[in-house]
Amino acid sequence: MAVTSMANSSIRDFQKYRRMSASTGAGPFSIEYLVIAGGGGGGGGVSGASNGGGGGAGGYRSSVAGESSGGGNSAEPALNVAPGTYPLTVGAGGAGATGTLGSNGSNSVFVFITSNGGGAGASNAGGEVAGSGGSGGGLFLGTGAGSGTAGQGFAGGVGNAANVAGGGGGAGEAGNTDASGWGGDGVASSITGSSVTRGGGGAGYDNAQTTQPGDGGGGARGPAGSTGGSGGVNTGGGGAGGSASGGADGGAGGSGVIIFKISSSTLVTFSGGVTQTNSIVGDKRVYVVTATSTTSETVTIG
Repeated sequence: MAVTSMANSSIRDFQKYRRMSASTGAGPFSIEYLVIAGGGGGGGGVSGASNGGGGGAGGYRSSVAGESSGGGNSAEPALNVAPGTYPLTVGAGGAGATGTLGSNGSNSVFVFITSNGGGAGASNAGGEVAGSGGSGGGLFLGTGAGSGTAGQGFAGGVGNAANVAGGGGGAGEAGNTDASGWGGDGVASSITGSSVTRGGGGAGYDNAQTTQPGDGGGGARGPAGSTGGSGGVNTGGGGAGGSASGGADGGAGGSGVIIFKISSSTLVTFSGGVTQTNSIVGDKRVYVVTATSTTSETVTIG
């Protein structure tokens, strides 16, 4: 009797081990993700000449069922990956302009997914054009607003003769959609269990102080003579443009973020330069990666 009981117990333990091995080591593993790049820096104002355009939002790519990717696209397919070690980089925001043209944001990378950094805003006092990227940067005047990337974000806007610089493009709409100089809005996601909007474009500067940033972390215009507002941290928001009064600098773009959801039984580990938090949402574990110290960081799955 005792021998039979021990045998049955051994069989149950072996079957449990096999189930655990299948969930943590065999793969492939299905992953929902939200990958947002760094936002573009705002254009600087040129004293007596032109205001700065807003920076474009970082590229926005999502596979969350029922939600949207950037640029008006529906969600991408979930990732299915084999056990292994994969690249992981959270893109930094671009620097705001100290002259006329800001800097593009940096790309974010998760496994096989790359979101492009947001395009820089520009004042075009010297003929500059705004940067293209995940979403495009805004321009003071002319025809050189930055383009967005298909499936990631929208173009920046061009300003008008009333001293309004164009707003940066957002993940959810182009710059200037709501009004001249306004940043484009971002896209909302509930991947963490709560709805959060990210990927807003930065506001272009205008002398009448009416422009607004895009919802989702776009940088807000400051008062005359002050540096444009920065994009929100971990939103990929674009920086705001600086004013011509005093030749004010543009605001920095906001850093990106990588969020992914995977079965709670799957083993996930990170290299030493990764900053992340995680929590259980339903039957999944959600990882929020807010920073990587180098472009060589990794995540190991399974």
